[in-house]
Parts: sequence; structure tokens; C-alpha cells
Amino acid sequence: MRTFGHSRQPGQIAGAETKNGPGDGGGGRAAVTVVGLGPGNENCLTPEALQAVRQADVVVGYKTYINLIAHLVADKEVISNGMRAEIQRARKAVELAAGGRKVAVVSSGDPGVYGMAGLVLEVAAGKVPVAVVPGLTAATAAAASLGAPLMHDFAVISLSDLLTPWETIVKRLEAAAGADFVIVLYNPKSKGRQRHLAGARQVILRHRRPDTPVGIVRSARRGEETRVITTLSNMLEHRVDMLSTVIIGNSQTVVENGYMITPRGYKL
Repeated sequence: MRTFGHSRQPGQIAGAETKNGPGDGGGGRAAVTVVGLGPGNENCLTPEALQAVRQADVVVGYKTYINLIAHLVADKEVISNGMRAEIQRARKAVELAAGGRKVAVVSSGDPGVYGMAGLVLEVAAGKVPVAVVPGLTAATAAAASLGAPLMHDFAVISLSDLLTPWETIVKRLEAAAGADFVIVLYNPKSKGRQRHLAGARQVILRHRRPDTPVGIVRSARRGEETRVITTLSNMLEHRVDMLSTVIIGNSQTVVENGYMITPRGYKL
């Protein structure tokens, strides 16, 4: 874990390696800790993340993520709101930290993967020190349920066009599919985005066989997990929503004994 925003000591070179204690952002200097909660199951919450939440005076987060750790924050001040209020959450966290509070901003998965880490760092802009605690992200949680589909190079692409133009997403899909990456799709389908997954599939089919293995995991590690292994040609027949992660194999990916496997290249 790294701590950002504190001044260097005399003679310390910018970017030089420093030793940080677990969950403390480097000797307890962090005023805001951005915490990855993992996919939702407390067994997947790292000890470092648990410690960061417990040490916080205030916990800030999207209400759905707060609900995942409600039993851990019952005795704390909690600030939560809904979707598309990320900037407000980041500003409030920095404001509270500047006032002397120790703040934990929580994200599901890893906070540096489509999470709050970057935004908090931008808003903090050196005003308060910030630490980032990593978490188990949806790509690896879903992959573990499917077998070993990420054993070789892979690309993670979000199909949400709220912050990224769809034209840019299509270019990234084309590039990843053309380079034979295993492709992990985040935010594959929502009530307002019913056609994006079909569009992504159409792009990928220009580079992959229709029988390419595809894994769909819903609510990974949240106690209600479902998994399906299907093919690129049939993937739209299965339930996919915002709780789903879709993993599309590369040209070498196979299904053996109910597991999706992308060979690393070992000679057996």
C-alpha cells in the first residue's frame, strides 16, 4: 500500500521506496484510506481492509457497499448516498479528513479498478494524505469460480458508457479481441443499457470463433453466486446484469471437466 500527499523528508527522493505498515498508510499518516471490500463475502475481505475500516472515525461509501459491511460500521459515523454521487463522496471525505477525522472511503472489489481511489486522490490534491488498500476484484473472483480462464494475458473492459464514449469502448474491444486477449467485461448490462453486450459480442465475433468459451458469474462470492459456462454464440441466452462479470476466452481457452481453462503454455 502507498501513501500519497505527505511532504518528503529532507534528502528523500520523489518516488523513492518507503516502508508502510499494514493498513496504516505509512506510520499512520493517512487521513483518508480508500478501502477495497472485495466482492462482498467477508471471507474475501483482507485483514488490511478490515483494519482500515475498524480504525476509521467515519466511513463513506455508496449505500449498497455500506450495506455489505453494516455489522462492521454500526458504531461509526456513516455517510452514504446513491449512484453517480462519487464526486460528492470524495469531496466530503477530504473535507472531513481536513477537519481532523480519520476517514475510510469504501469501494467494492479493488478501489483502483473502476473504484474511488483515483477520484479521491484527484480531489485530495495534496490537501490531506491518502492511502489505498487493495481488494479482490470481480475479475479474479469470477475467474476462480469458473476455473482458470485468466492464466494468460487478459484485458478488462467496462461496457458502461456513462463516463466513456461508446465509440471508445468499441475501439478497445476491437483491439483486445484482435490481439487475442482473454476479455473480462465489467458492467455488461443494465436497465438503461440493454444492447451494449450484444454490440460487444458482435465486435468480438469478428475475431473469435462462435464456439469460444464464455463464463458468466453473477454475484460472485456474495452468497447467491451463479455461474454459467457457455459459448460466444449462445452467451446472450443467459441472464446478465450489473451484478454479472463476463469472461470471454481467447483462441486457446478450453472447457474441461466443467472448468474454463486458458493454457499458460506449459508442455504436459
